[in-house]
Formats: sequence, C-alpha cells, structure tokens
Amino acid sequence: MYAASFEYHAPTSLSEALALLGKYGDDAKVLAGSQSLIPLMKLRLAQPAHVVDLRKVDGLVGVREAQGVLQIGALTTHAALAKSEVMRAKLPMAAEAAALIGDAQVRNVGTIGGSLAHADPAADWPAVLMALDASVVVAGPRGERTVKVEQLIVGPLTTSLEGGEILVQVRVPLPPARTAGAYEKLPNPASRFAAVGVAAEVSLDGKGAVQWSRIAVTGLGSKVTRAAYVEQALQGKSDAAAVKAASAKAAEGIELRADLTGSPAYKAQLAAVYTERAVLRAMARARER
Repeated sequence: MYAASFEYHAPTSLSEALALLGKYGDDAKVLAGSQSLIPLMKLRLAQPAHVVDLRKVDGLVGVREAQGVLQIGALTTHAALAKSEVMRAKLPMAAEAAALIGDAQVRNVGTIGGSLAHADPAADWPAVLMALDASVVVAGPRGERTVKVEQLIVGPLTTSLEGGEILVQVRVPLPPARTAGAYEKLPNPASRFAAVGVAAEVSLDGKGAVQWSRIAVTGLGSKVTRAAYVEQALQGKSDAAAVKAASAKAAEGIELRADLTGSPAYKAQLAAVYTERAVLRAMARARER
C-alpha cells in the first residue's frame, strides 16, 4: 500500500527542524531512521501532511564520553552503536543489545532516538536504557530539558514528549566499579522484536552480594516495566539459588495476556528464565570490574 500524499522537508539545522514543527503542528511528523514511521504511513495508520526528516541535521550522530557520561546522538544507528569501541568497552550490555535489533538492514538505518520516541512495547532500547538509568535531552520551542527514560515511556507508542519537541541526545551515566549489566532476549522469529527481553544492571559489594539492581522487562506488557519485586528480592544475595528465586517474581505487576506468543503462565515463565540469565551474567561481569 502507498502512503497518503505529504510534503517532505529536510532541514539542515535543529533550529530549522523545530521551526517546521512549530509551523505545522499536529500535521507534521518527525522522521529519524524511517523504520517505524514509514511502515505506519504505508499502512495509512499515520497520514501526516508534512514529514520532517532529521537525517541532514548536524550534531545528532555519534558517541562520546564526557564527565562520566556517554553522550549518544539521537540519530546514531543501532549498527554504529553495536560497533562503537567506547560503547563496547564502557557499556557492553548496550552494544550487545544493539546487535540484537532487527536484521542488518534495520540496524543500518534504525536509530536509538527513533526507537525511544516510537516507544514500541517490545523494543529493546527502552529496557536497556531504563536499566542503565539513562536520560534523554529534548529540544523544543521553550529550549532544552532532560527526561529520564523511565519517565519518557508512558504507554504503548506513547511518550512524554510534548508538541514541537525533538529527542536530540541520550545520556548514559557510566557504571561505578563492581557494576555491570547484561541483556537477554527471546526474539520474535519474524520481527526480531522481543517476545521477552530483560535488561539487568547489578552492583556488588566487596563480598560479592547485590547492593542494588535495576531490572527492566520489555515485550510482556503495554510498555517497558521495572521488575521491582526482583530488585527487592536480590538485595544482599550472591548465590545462584537466590537469583533463581528472585527471578521467579519477574512478571509480578505486569498484566499478561494470552496471544500468539503463548499463555500468561508461559510468558511469566519466560520472564523468570530470561531474568535469571540476565542477572547471573550481569553479576559475573560485575565481579570482573
């Protein structure tokens, strides 16, 4: 199916892009990597009169470390992040997750900012970045503001971005010593979205017990969800049996519904298994840091 007619805009600066959004308002949609908006337009589930393509805007691509934070341009592709040396060295969980997204074609054009702004309930980046306590920088008509990823994603395909705003950067604080993460995912065989995906960031004390953890689950509910019950149960624990017991709580608080993936009981079991794998691997990495 073909998209409805629209006017295409290719601004070369952020100020020009913001001006276009201000001019056309709700009639405009932002295009980042094209992997979400274009399919919706071809199905005519989205019919913007104006498409504002950000790909020629300067300053929205790249990864750099500054003052203990990795700053990632919103239009940096999944493939670039998977290959980034600084990402692989500082945030291996994020680099690994990037390599698991879609297929090679999707990774080469899809962007981290586009994924977050689209807020698909089965996307990988929201879970990974939530576990990493990341924030995003948003530019709009009233200037810039910073939003935690946990506050950015508010529902299925819904974010806290306001009208006329553009997500321009992702900021991830670098983990302290004896802290590391891991991402485990069961991909849908067709779309490669997560049937279940679990991102676990774990910090250990001097005796190897869990001081704190941040665990986020994607693919099971209407949006990415923190596994608070698991986080609580892991505190002070260090052995595999305790991790297994804590991971059994992974689906608690998530409304599970039967679909082509399986029954609610099956999904809860998937969540437990993949949480256990992610936590154990994160703990092993943390012991090496």
